[in-house]
Amino acid sequence: MKALISWGGWNGHEPEQCAKIIEEVLKNENFEVEMHTSLEPYKDKEKMSSLNLIVPVWTMAQIGKEEEAGLLEAVSGGVGIAGWHGGMCDSFRNNTGYQFMTGGQWVAHPGNIIEYGVDIVRKDDPVMQGMRPFKMNSEQYYMHTDPGNEVLATTTFSGEHCEWIKGTVMPVVWKRRYGKGRVFYSSLGHIAKDFDVPEVKEIMRRGMLWAAR
Repeated sequence: MKALISWGGWNGHEPEQCAKIIEEVLKNENFEVEMHTSLEPYKDKEKMSSLNLIVPVWTMAQIGKEEEAGLLEAVSGGVGIAGWHGGMCDSFRNNTGYQFMTGGQWVAHPGNIIEYGVDIVRKDDPVMQGMRPFKMNSEQYYMHTDPGNEVLATTTFSGEHCEWIKGTVMPVVWKRRYGKGRVFYSSLGHIAKDFDVPEVKEIMRRGMLWAAR
């Protein structure tokens, strides 16, 4: 099994530290992992088509037309993609084609670092099996999401920081298809220490295994 992790963009999300955590997870699952600090590999069609999994770790930043086309072609052709937080769903704000593939885009985190709950809505799904509701002390992501996503976990906004969203139930973990490829996303994982929460790391492990063909 081959995986490609590319990391960069805004340093506030600790992309290098988080990428290394995920690299270790994948290596423990017997993946051969390539780490890159540029998007250049996305242009290599032969390399991309040989992968089982792509893990993007890019908050904000920009992606060129050729790199974006290579990534979307690989996923639509059957290569899996999995990511978390802003590293996947706040990556390239000007690229709606990329957002169509991922199934969501970050728009706000009211209150910044707060305590909030994560609820499991698909207890029968292999990614969530055995999981119970748990608490986070981190950014609670408010997102624009694709109604076609298969939502596995949610969070509910209290309205404490923005009263008009009180009671809003927001997807936290989902999976979807893009062409022949499997797409997995978790909004958990603001910085490296968030992966110390066992559920955060385990959700990503299971999600990456599901996405990898």
